[in-house]
Amino acid sequence: MSNKHILQTVFAGLGESSMQMSIGQAIRLTLFGTSHGPEVGAIVEGIPSGISIDEDAIQQAMDKRKPGGKYSSKRKESDNVEILSGVEDGITNGETCKIRIANNDAKSSDYSFLPHHPRPGHQDLLMHIKTDGKADLRGGGTSSARLTAPIVAVAAILSPLLKGIGVKIEGHVSSIGNITARDIQLCPQDWSDEDCINMRCKDPIAAKSMAQYLTTLRTELDSVGSKVELCITGLPLGLGEPWFDGVEPALARAMMSIPAARGVEFGRGFNAVQMLGSQHNDAWGGTAAEPKLKGQSPDGAIAGLASGAPLKINVAFKPPSSIAKPQLTLNLETGEEENLVIKGRHDPVIGPRAVAVVEAMATFILTDLALRGGYLDD
Repeated sequence: MSNKHILQTVFAGLGESSMQMSIGQAIRLTLFGTSHGPEVGAIVEGIPSGISIDEDAIQQAMDKRKPGGKYSSKRKESDNVEILSGVEDGITNGETCKIRIANNDAKSSDYSFLPHHPRPGHQDLLMHIKTDGKADLRGGGTSSARLTAPIVAVAAILSPLLKGIGVKIEGHVSSIGNITARDIQLCPQDWSDEDCINMRCKDPIAAKSMAQYLTTLRTELDSVGSKVELCITGLPLGLGEPWFDGVEPALARAMMSIPAARGVEFGRGFNAVQMLGSQHNDAWGGTAAEPKLKGQSPDGAIAGLASGAPLKINVAFKPPSSIAKPQLTLNLETGEEENLVIKGRHDPVIGPRAVAVVEAMATFILTDLALRGGYLDD
């Protein structure tokens, strides 16, 4: 089957709206599937040939994201990645790559109240209206965070390219509620203990407080917001494209597409509002051959181009919308506001599982920009 026919088959099965579920230019990723359908996956065009497929590394990346952890949804998914095309003898061949991840533990009965009693904070009502009642709303349908699984898989395939030019992408949970961790560069490099692993937070003191807080939150049948901090080092000077595809705009778009993301900060972020130009400006030092920004925490990108300094990103996530606490919301059948109690398996906080997704989004976008800028062989 040709690349064109593969894409046409996917789009025909998903409907017209799926045409918008794509990102990237040199590498183009298109998502497909739903949370409670048979599978989720991705069609990826433009992956360079010659990348060795490390199945163990891919599964490790999937394990960081998948549900079933101590403080996450109890949905049990193995998240085994099937690469159906684009790989020959364990090496990418430059052709379109199709990735499939089966949904093995969907429990659709938990969503029997849909579409008539839409959940607060979810897209149920809006998608129901947008699609004239044709959308699969179970578990969030095509808007579900379940579709981040193939993004993580694709990033795991691409990650050797960035590592080959010295780029390192590292994230952790920096905040849950009012509990804030130290800067990731000031934390131990390894996960210090079980709380750090469960919280995906490298600050052991903050991780312990986060774990204790979530244990209490469970009894309150509620959820809480969180923040993921990302530190990217080793970016080549000048990586990025003008205007809309600069490092920050391209990454911001990708990060804000992650379900439940509510804000993205780069460098000193909104604190820059309180600074003077003389305080915010980072002077150049080093040599003409190897220029280097001076200062305690210089910006990792200027005008969309990588500066060579560490690029710091913070991504804020809202509290998960599906909570077991009764919520008053409109019932479309009765026309009245009625209490809705959401059953099923849901995360009390998004940050710990979002770390893998934030890292994956950065890997994909930076690989795309590096290919476009000639920093990688295509």
